[in-house]
Amino acid sequence: MRTITAIYFVFLLAGCATTYQPKSFSGGFNETQLDTNVFRVSFHGNGYTRAERAEELALLRSAELTLKNGFTHFAIIDGRSREQLGSYTTPTQSYTTATTTAYGNTAYGTARTTSYGGQTFLISKPSTTNTIMCFNGKPDIQALVYNAQFVCNSLGKKYEVVCGTGTK
Repeated sequence: MRTITAIYFVFLLAGCATTYQPKSFSGGFNETQLDTNVFRVSFHGNGYTRAERAEELALLRSAELTLKNGFTHFAIIDGRSREQLGSYTTPTQSYTTATTTAYGNTAYGTARTTSYGGQTFLISKPSTTNTIMCFNGKPDIQALVYNAQFVCNSLGKKYEVVCGTGTK
């Protein structure tokens, strides 16, 4: 019984899309500083996370990181989105019920077997990695330049995240 309860709680916890959080077993963001104003920012979702959500939360973390390091704008100089595909097959269980009737030395009976499970579910885990370059003020370059505060306010409101805290 304990095993079934433990499995139930694992599925209950995993039953939600990855939240805006530092990377853990259920996904989240992480970053690496590559230069004084260059960072690699990643967001990894779980099987309940849409690709759009992973992309937007990577963008939100990029904006938050830009502001945290004293910059005002950033540009994505390299971006990649991926999906890790997997599958899960539920265990198969069978139950047999039987009835018998005896008449003298003869027995008559019926049995019925019912099987459950054995379904295979496909799981897609999206991730997005952006290499960003941060600036003080909007630079005059040939790239899409984001205003970090605007992105923080816009996506922060959508995902109920207060920029600067790194969490909900």
